[in-house]
Amino acid sequence: MVDLRAVAEDYLSHRFPRADPTYRRPTPRLDARFCRRVARLHDRAPLLGAGTEDAYLALRQEDLRQYRAIRDAGVRVRPWRGAGQPYPDSPTLIDEVTRTGVLWLYLTRSGHGPGSTDGHPMRHPSGVVEDGEPLCHNDILRVVHDLFGHVALRAGFGPRGEFAATGGHLLLYPARAWPALFTEQIGQICWYFYGDHLATGPRRYPEQKVFLYPPAFLDEFRGLLQPAR
Repeated sequence: MVDLRAVAEDYLSHRFPRADPTYRRPTPRLDARFCRRVARLHDRAPLLGAGTEDAYLALRQEDLRQYRAIRDAGVRVRPWRGAGQPYPDSPTLIDEVTRTGVLWLYLTRSGHGPGSTDGHPMRHPSGVVEDGEPLCHNDILRVVHDLFGHVALRAGFGPRGEFAATGGHLLLYPARAWPALFTEQIGQICWYFYGDHLATGPRRYPEQKVFLYPPAFLDEFRGLLQPAR
């Protein structure tokens, strides 16, 4: 059995030696008005925004470092080729990964939402192959988010759990990657749970856009995170 919180703390101590190596789950204050503002900006944003390259490059590079740390710790990643999602809920994900040391990965090609594909930096090949399946960068992000976010921090799949997972996981990235991580995680979570589309239809994956929110959004999100415990 792999202690993913210990893996995260070891990663912190080696990758960011000046930072506090304690890896704990923050307690987010969920602000529906903030979430709706995030979702509405996503609706107005361009499909491919300008000035995103540095943040997305930093995100992809750090994802790969974290992925290697996870694999070096003995966690196996298996592509999920079955019907539907591999885990019905977060307790099942946390329990099964903790017991078995195996994560079943829901592949990006099985579900990523409409919008940009070839032009999306997270759809580019990562160079990682698992069980004969080439993984794109979004697959790598899904792995490290599930393991360092949901499993290590015991965070659920609802909006509060996703805020906690991303808020804690943020510390494993350099600051220049934070804007891209905010777009990919908090931007999409807010749209999924609080978007205006819910007034006329069901929840669905948001349109996949490549843009960065104004820095004030990231600052406000961090301000919603209570001290880690």
